[in-house]
Amino acid sequence: MARGDVDPETRAVYERAQLGRSLEWGACPAVLVVDLSPGFTDPANPLGADLDEVVAATRRLLDEARRASVPVVFSIVAFDPSLRDAGLWIEKYPATRAFVHGSPLVEPDPRLGRRPDEPVVTKPAGSAFFGTNLAALLTASRVDTVVICGATTSGCVRATATDALQHGFVPVVPRECVGDRAEGPHLANLFDIQAKYADVVPLDEVVAHLAAVAGLP
Repeated sequence: MARGDVDPETRAVYERAQLGRSLEWGACPAVLVVDLSPGFTDPANPLGADLDEVVAATRRLLDEARRASVPVVFSIVAFDPSLRDAGLWIEKYPATRAFVHGSPLVEPDPRLGRRPDEPVVTKPAGSAFFGTNLAALLTASRVDTVVICGATTSGCVRATATDALQHGFVPVVPRECVGDRAEGPHLANLFDIQAKYADVVPLDEVVAHLAAVAGLP
């Protein structure tokens, strides 16, 4: 993040605590797209926001990942139409009552061009790891590094980055590929994710890593 995104006192506190160390990429990355579905990417929807730039940046990353034969996984939040599997989530976020299987709100944004061989993991809450087979899916593909894109930075992206680290995967967040409903929470959480849970880096750096892994120019 830019040096001006937090005040000097906050930065000094984090630096004194030795937070923000960088992790080393593994040899087998995957790209994980979290909640980039119309329910979140269309501002006409109650939980939606203008994420056009995030979607465009993520599509660029996905095209590079596909060119490099790097695995791509999507995650969505969706419930049974009965909502009996929604738990307290719909009490805290009533607008998610519309996020049911079969609704266009929960399908991956068509601008991302999801391919048939790119799995979609359905999650019941924030983290793409919670209550899903994502960790097993990644482990079966020998993935050691997870590049996390999606929405929102302060919610599902943060939760997913936290769980990725706790599951032993190196989490990487391309800053152009994540977004939120407001700039304040977005910037604050990017700073904190970098400090504690993942490496927040420019998209160009991620694209270069994927090309290097595949031996592409």
